[in-house]
Amino acid sequence: MEKTLYIKNMVCDRCIKVLKNELKDEDINVLNVKLGEITVNIDSKDEIPALQKIIESNGFFIINSENFKMVEQVKLTLISLLKTLPLNNERLSDILSKELNQEYSRISKIFSYNEKVTLEKYFIKLKVEKAKELIHNKELNFTEISQLLNYSNLTHLSNQFKNRNRDEPNRIQNFRKKL
Repeated sequence: MEKTLYIKNMVCDRCIKVLKNELKDEDINVLNVKLGEITVNIDSKDEIPALQKIIESNGFFIINSENFKMVEQVKLTLISLLKTLPLNNERLSDILSKELNQEYSRISKIFSYNEKVTLEKYFIKLKVEKAKELIHNKELNFTEISQLLNYSNLTHLSNQFKNRNRDEPNRIQNFRKKL
Protein backbone atom coordinates (compact mmCIF):
# COMPACT_ATOMS: atom_id res chain seq x y z
CA MET A 1 0.00 0.00 0.00
CA GLU A 2 1.41 3.37 -1.02
CA LYS A 3 1.40 5.90 1.81
CA THR A 4 2.49 9.54 1.85
CA LEU A 5 3.54 11.01 5.18
CA TYR A 6 4.01 14.70 5.84
CA ILE A 7 7.06 15.42 7.96
CA LYS A 8 7.86 18.39 10.22
CA ASN A 9 11.38 19.87 10.49
CA MET A 10 12.81 18.78 7.14
CA VAL A 11 14.66 21.88 5.93
CA CYS A 12 17.50 20.82 3.66
CA ASP A 13 18.84 18.24 1.24
CA ARG A 14 20.76 16.58 4.05
CA CYS A 15 17.45 15.83 5.83
CA ILE A 16 16.25 14.06 2.70
CA LYS A 17 19.45 12.06 2.41
CA VAL A 18 19.46 10.95 6.06
CA LEU A 19 15.86 9.77 6.03
CA LYS A 20 16.15 8.08 2.65
CA ASN A 21 19.26 6.15 3.73
CA GLU A 22 17.93 5.12 7.13
CA LEU A 23 14.59 3.98 5.73
CA LYS A 24 16.34 1.92 3.06
CA ASP A 25 18.64 0.40 5.71
CA GLU A 26 15.49 -0.86 7.48
CA ASP A 27 14.22 -2.35 4.18
CA ILE A 28 11.33 0.09 3.97
CA ASN A 29 10.36 0.55 0.33
CA VAL A 30 10.93 4.27 -0.23
CA LEU A 31 9.23 5.62 -3.34
CA ASN A 32 10.01 9.30 -2.90
CA VAL A 33 11.49 11.67 -0.33
CA LYS A 34 11.31 15.44 -0.66
CA LEU A 35 11.29 18.28 1.83
CA GLY A 36 8.39 17.73 4.19
CA GLU A 37 7.13 14.57 2.56
CA ILE A 38 7.92 10.87 2.34
CA THR A 39 6.13 8.36 0.12
CA VAL A 40 6.63 4.70 0.97
CA ASN A 41 5.16 1.39 -0.09
CA ILE A 42 4.13 -0.44 3.07
CA ASP A 43 3.31 -4.12 2.91
CA SER A 44 1.92 -4.37 6.43
CA LYS A 45 0.91 -2.15 9.32
CA ASP A 46 3.83 -3.66 11.25
CA GLU A 47 6.21 -1.41 9.29
CA ILE A 48 4.57 1.81 10.53
CA PRO A 49 6.14 1.78 14.05
CA ALA A 50 9.62 1.21 12.53
CA LEU A 51 8.99 4.03 10.06
CA GLN A 52 7.83 6.36 12.83
CA LYS A 53 10.80 5.45 15.03
CA ILE A 54 13.30 6.31 12.26
CA ILE A 55 11.56 9.60 11.54
CA GLU A 56 11.42 10.67 15.19
CA SER A 57 14.93 9.46 16.09
CA ASN A 58 16.24 11.96 13.53
CA GLY A 59 14.38 14.92 15.02
CA PHE A 60 11.45 14.87 12.60
CA PHE A 61 7.76 14.34 13.30
CA ILE A 62 4.83 12.97 11.32
CA ILE A 63 2.20 15.65 10.74
CA ASN A 64 -1.42 14.53 10.96
CA SER A 65 -3.27 17.86 11.14
CA GLU A 66 -4.18 19.76 7.98
CA ASN A 67 -3.25 23.05 9.67
CA PHE A 68 0.21 21.77 10.61
CA LYS A 69 0.67 20.51 7.04
CA MET A 70 -0.08 24.00 5.78
CA VAL A 71 2.35 25.59 8.25
CA GLU A 72 5.08 23.21 7.13
CA GLN A 73 4.31 23.92 3.46
CA VAL A 74 4.63 27.64 4.15
CA LYS A 75 8.01 27.14 5.80
CA LEU A 76 9.28 24.98 2.96
CA THR A 77 8.05 27.46 0.36
CA LEU A 78 9.83 30.34 2.11
CA ILE A 79 13.04 28.31 2.48
CA SER A 80 12.96 27.38 -1.20
CA LEU A 81 12.46 31.05 -2.14
CA LEU A 82 15.78 31.85 -0.48
CA LYS A 83 17.58 29.11 -2.40
CA THR A 84 17.14 30.93 -5.70
CA LEU A 85 18.52 34.42 -5.40
CA PRO A 86 17.92 37.17 -6.25
CA LEU A 87 14.43 37.37 -4.77
CA ASN A 88 11.90 38.80 -7.14
CA ASN A 89 9.56 41.69 -6.38
CA GLU A 90 6.47 39.48 -6.16
CA ARG A 91 4.55 39.96 -2.93
CA LEU A 92 4.85 37.23 -0.31
CA SER A 93 1.06 37.00 -0.10
CA ASP A 94 0.80 36.32 -3.85
CA ILE A 95 3.55 33.70 -3.79
CA LEU A 96 2.04 31.79 -0.88
CA SER A 97 -1.54 32.01 -2.16
CA LYS A 98 -0.46 30.63 -5.52
CA GLU A 99 1.81 27.92 -4.06
CA LEU A 100 -0.68 26.65 -1.47
CA ASN A 101 -3.81 27.37 -3.49
CA GLN A 102 -5.38 29.11 -0.49
CA GLU A 103 -6.37 32.64 0.45
CA TYR A 104 -3.49 34.49 2.07
CA SER A 105 -5.61 35.62 5.04
CA ARG A 106 -6.31 31.97 5.91
CA ILE A 107 -2.67 30.97 5.47
CA SER A 108 -1.52 33.90 7.61
CA LYS A 109 -4.01 33.19 10.43
CA ILE A 110 -3.16 29.49 10.61
CA PHE A 111 0.58 30.17 10.47
CA SER A 112 0.50 32.89 13.14
CA TYR A 113 -1.72 30.87 15.44
CA ASN A 114 0.47 27.76 15.27
CA GLU A 115 3.91 29.39 15.18
CA LYS A 116 3.20 32.37 17.47
CA VAL A 117 4.86 34.70 14.96
CA THR A 118 3.56 36.43 11.84
CA LEU A 119 4.52 35.16 8.41
CA GLU A 120 6.31 38.40 7.68
CA LYS A 121 8.44 38.21 10.82
CA TYR A 122 9.23 34.58 10.12
CA PHE A 123 10.35 35.47 6.58
CA ILE A 124 12.48 38.34 7.91
CA LYS A 125 14.14 35.85 10.26
CA LEU A 126 14.91 33.56 7.31
CA LYS A 127 16.26 36.47 5.26
CA VAL A 128 18.51 37.58 8.13
CA GLU A 129 19.82 34.01 8.45
CA LYS A 130 20.45 33.93 4.70
CA ALA A 131 22.28 37.26 4.98
CA LYS A 132 24.48 35.79 7.73
CA GLU A 133 25.26 32.83 5.49
CA LEU A 134 26.17 35.09 2.57
CA ILE A 135 28.32 37.30 4.80
CA HIS A 136 30.11 34.22 6.12
CA ASN A 137 30.87 33.07 2.56
CA LYS A 138 32.69 36.39 1.93
CA GLU A 139 31.87 36.31 -1.78
CA LEU A 140 29.57 39.35 -1.84
CA ASN A 141 29.63 42.78 -0.27
CA PHE A 142 26.80 44.05 1.94
CA THR A 143 25.16 46.08 -0.82
CA GLU A 144 25.06 43.05 -3.12
CA ILE A 145 23.59 40.93 -0.33
CA SER A 146 20.87 43.50 0.37
CA GLN A 147 20.00 43.61 -3.34
CA LEU A 148 19.86 39.81 -3.62
CA LEU A 149 17.47 39.67 -0.67
CA ASN A 150 15.27 42.37 -2.24
CA TYR A 151 15.87 45.09 0.32
CA SER A 152 15.31 48.65 -0.87
CA ASN A 153 18.72 49.62 0.52
CA LEU A 154 21.52 48.47 2.78
CA THR A 155 20.17 50.46 5.75
CA HIS A 156 16.90 48.49 5.65
CA LEU A 157 18.78 45.18 5.81
CA SER A 158 21.05 46.51 8.52
CA ASN A 159 18.10 47.62 10.65
CA GLN A 160 16.36 44.27 10.32
CA PHE A 161 19.60 42.50 11.13
CA LYS A 162 20.05 44.61 14.29
CA ASN A 163 16.40 44.26 15.34
CA ARG A 164 16.47 40.51 14.83
CA ASN A 165 19.62 40.07 16.89
CA ARG A 166 18.42 42.48 19.59
CA ASP A 167 15.09 40.60 19.95
CA GLU A 168 16.74 37.19 20.24
CA PRO A 169 17.94 37.53 23.87
CA ASN A 170 14.44 38.70 24.88
CA ARG A 171 12.87 35.62 23.29
CA ILE A 172 15.31 33.34 25.08
CA GLN A 173 14.69 35.11 28.39
CA ASN A 174 10.89 34.87 27.93
CA PHE A 175 11.22 31.20 27.07
CA ARG A 176 13.25 30.56 30.22
CA LYS A 177 10.61 32.34 32.33
CA LYS A 178 7.98 29.93 30.99
CA LEU A 179 10.07 26.97 32.12
